[in-house]
Amino acid sequence: IRTDITGKDVLLVEDIVDTGITLNYIRQMFLERNPASLKICALLDKKERRVVDVPIDYRGFEIPNEYVVGYGLDYDDQFRNLPYVSVFKKSL
Repeated sequence: IRTDITGKDVLLVEDIVDTGITLNYIRQMFLERNPASLKICALLDKKERRVVDVPIDYRGFEIPNEYVVGYGLDYDDQFRNLPYVSVFKKSL
């Protein structure tokens, strides 16, 4: 990001947290820029898949380890526009 966040309160918003690897990387990048505070908000959290311990300050829902689609989440560029989040079951 190009904006100076030094001394500012920052809220990092994520759609879904899985392993936490990417989110932790982004979190560290933001912390290096010396914000006054850094909080993380996630709509969906697959806590059982976590590889890296990332603090989620605000969580919409904790979900099981299943593939979900809808509300911006897709499978092969499909189902992104569903007005809800649903478990995706691939049919044979």
